[in-house]
Formats: sequence, structure tokens, C-alpha cells
Amino acid sequence: MIEAPQQRQTSSLRTVLKLFAVLMLLSLAVGLAPLYLHFNHQTQLENVLERGELIVATINSASTYYEGRDGAQGFEYELALAFAEFLNVKLKLVTASQFQDLFPMVSQGQVDLAAAGLTVSWTYKTALRFTTPYQEVRNQLIYRSGTPRPKNIADLEGKRGAVVKGSYHQLLLETLQAKQPTLQWQNNNSSQEELLNQVWDRVLDFSVVNSNVLRLNQPYYPELRVAFELSRPQKLGWAFRRQTDDSLYNEAQQFFKQVKKSGLITQLQERYYGHIRTFDYVDTRRFMRHIKSRLPKYLTHFKKAAQQNRLDWRLLAALSYQESHWQPNAVSPTGVKGLMMLTLKTASQMEVENRLDPKQSIFGGARYFAKQLRRIPGQVLNPDRVWMALASYNIGYGHLKDARRITTMRDEDNRQWVDVKNSLPLLRQRKWYKQVTYGYARGNEALHYVKNIRQYYDILVWITDKEKQQQERQKPQKSSQKEPSKKGDPIMPNIPSPL
Repeated sequence: MIEAPQQRQTSSLRTVLKLFAVLMLLSLAVGLAPLYLHFNHQTQLENVLERGELIVATINSASTYYEGRDGAQGFEYELALAFAEFLNVKLKLVTASQFQDLFPMVSQGQVDLAAAGLTVSWTYKTALRFTTPYQEVRNQLIYRSGTPRPKNIADLEGKRGAVVKGSYHQLLLETLQAKQPTLQWQNNNSSQEELLNQVWDRVLDFSVVNSNVLRLNQPYYPELRVAFELSRPQKLGWAFRRQTDDSLYNEAQQFFKQVKKSGLITQLQERYYGHIRTFDYVDTRRFMRHIKSRLPKYLTHFKKAAQQNRLDWRLLAALSYQESHWQPNAVSPTGVKGLMMLTLKTASQMEVENRLDPKQSIFGGARYFAKQLRRIPGQVLNPDRVWMALASYNIGYGHLKDARRITTMRDEDNRQWVDVKNSLPLLRQRKWYKQVTYGYARGNEALHYVKNIRQYYDILVWITDKEKQQQERQKPQKSSQKEPSKKGDPIMPNIPSPL
């Protein structure tokens, strides 16, 4: 078919217009190319600042990050949050379902860094780089008492063992296996805490965990023991992708210099580990027995008194146990009496007529502790204000004020328990108590008093949260569609401020 002249002209015009459109698009693309290339070549730090978000990979555990009753908590979480604030951006946490997923997430650029109690290992350094270490731990082989204690690697022959898959502990055992071929174990996707539970339940004969993880969990599993240590102390650091761009990494290095100088690392270590005393198997087992045999008699009173005074009943019960071991007729040589060991003067102020009456004692003690909380200055934040209020319950608010004054005299922060607790023992030294208002006090006893209560509180939280999780699992299928209960706070209390 032959086109008419007018049709040929129209067809040619369309072709020209198409070519013109293509040229315009190419021209536009070339013009935008520098902008695209510029965006694509931003540094890692610039990308973080532009999106206003620091993306950090971690895992769920008591030593790293977990959801408490009032939100996110954990040593690594608080440290990562401080780094995000240092950069003036928001923190976004990405929790890996298993430990071995952390390093690929970093090396593939899915996250900016990993913060999860990671051992700084030369093996990992081939693909990653680590920050200045911020904590030191020991690699400990754990077994349960009542079974033969392994004295060396050879004693593990035929034993059931497991470590976290992809962890430094796996690398450590693989190195030892080269010298001791009979060594066998499983690489498990469970967490260190779950492996400790399996050793305690006798599912496993041994596991290898970091010393800080054992320290947090041993009060809950008092039969666990350290057989021996597998290496010299190891350092923990944050992991970054190994690349030529070191902008964000350098900021992290500056951050660690600053927080070490400011004392933040020390404060976090005190908050999460400072109250855990030298392990006392006998005392822990006794406390566990008393939770079953004595606590139920007074549980209703603790809960109601705590509710009336906006307290956590478990903290109130822990305080009472430190005072009287939940013995309603307890009497000290100095004349304090009852479950909350009230003085005659305090009982009168709290309108307690009979200090040996369990209900009156608990409600009076709760009111008195809430009063101590209110007296702590507003600039002292939880949980530090709680620890100071406990010290005040023990030695009196005047002596606590003196300890805080001494803290200031020593150029330390009187708003931080980590500093104030170091000043309490000085109240026994003439050099110091002569300079303050209320004089001599047995401040070292107040220090141990607070430590004990914190540990009793930890155990109560762990037990009650475990019971709650079991109840959730036993609910009918329809109820199980609700959001599952989150792990409670085994490390530090989330107590609403009474102010």
C-alpha cells in the first residue's frame, strides 16, 4: 500500500517528535547525573544524619536489650541510645532472630553497626572492624552442681554440650578441638541465657558463656557453677562494616572517648551489674524457699500497700525480706519490730498502732518508703532515686544528704547512685563525718542493704514474670491471639515516680 503525501508528512513529524523526546530525556538524565552521583557517594555518617536515624542490630537478652514493663532497656540499648543522641538522630533497633545473623547484617550494609556484647576477635576482624572495647568478660565453662565437675577439656568427652552458633565460643571450642579431638558439642541457635537454663534443667551437661551473662543469671539458677575458664579475658566492642568510608566509625570512636571520660560506662555497669554481690548459694536457696513458704501469707498486703503508694510490690517485698526475712515477730536488739522493722517513732508517724501486726507493718512501711522517695530531689532520676530512697530507709534521710554532700565535695555527681554509694562508707571516717551535718553513720551497712534488696528484687521479678509467661501459654487459643507478654525487667526497676 502506498502512503499519500499528507500521511508521509504526518508519519515523519511523529518520528521527529519521538526523537526529540528521547533527546530531551537523555539531556535531563545527563543534567541530573551529577546530583545522583553526589547522593550515591555520601559518606555513611552523612546518610545517617540525612535520614535522621541510626540503625543498630542487636539481640534480645538481659545483658543487651529487652522490653521491660515501661519500655526498652539493657546495657547495649542504653549505650546505643546515647550514641544516637550524640549524633542527634533517633535510634532504630533491629533484633536478629539468632546470633549468627548479626555479622551478615553488618557486612551487607543492612544496619549501621551491631551492638550485642560482641567479642573483639581477630577472626571476625577480616570482615568487620570493632570499636575501642568498653567491657571485659571471661569465657566460662558452666556445669550444674551435683554432677562431676569437669577439670579440663578431656573431662568433657561423652558429655552433652552446646554453645551459641556463630559466636566466639564456637570458634574457641573449634580451636581446642584441634588439640582434643574427642571434644564434641552442638552449635545451637539458642541464646546464652537459654543454654544456661538447659544446663540447669540437665538437658545439657555443659555450655560456654560470657562471665557477665552468668553473673546476671546465676541468682535465678543457683546450682550453676563455673568449671574453668577457656581463655584469657576477652574484650567487647561494637562491630562496623570494613570499608574505606570510616566516617561513622570515627564518630563512634569519639563517642566512646567521651562516655568513658563522662562516666557513662561506669554508670551503666553499676545500673546493670553493680548490685549483684558475690554469689551466695545458701542465701539464694533460702530466699527461694521463703518465697514459697512465707511470702504467700502476706502477698495481698504487699500488693495493696504498693498500689496505694504507687510502688512495685516486688520491691516492697524485697525490702521487707531484707528487714525481717518475712518474719512478723522479728525484733532487733535496737528495738525495731515487725515485717518492715519500724522504729517506735516511725510507726507513730505512719499511724501504725501495732508493729507486730503484718498488715499494719506492711502498710506503714510502704508509706514510709514512699515518703523517702518524695524527699529525694527531683533532679535525681529513677532508678537512682529508688536506690537512694532505700539507703534513706536504712540510715535516715539526713545521713543520705550528708553522703550526697560528701559526693559533691569529692567532685563527683550526687545525682548518680554509682557516685553516692562510694561516699556512704566515708560516713564512718572522722575526716569526713566531721564536715557534714548529721555526723557518724554506718554507711557501709546501708550500701550492702541496698545491694541485697536489689538482688532479692531481681529474683522476685524473674519468678513472677516466668509465672506470667506460663499462664499466657496456658490460655485458650482465642486469648493467645493477643500480643504475648514481654520479658519483665530482671535488671532494674521501672517504678513510677511519686512526684
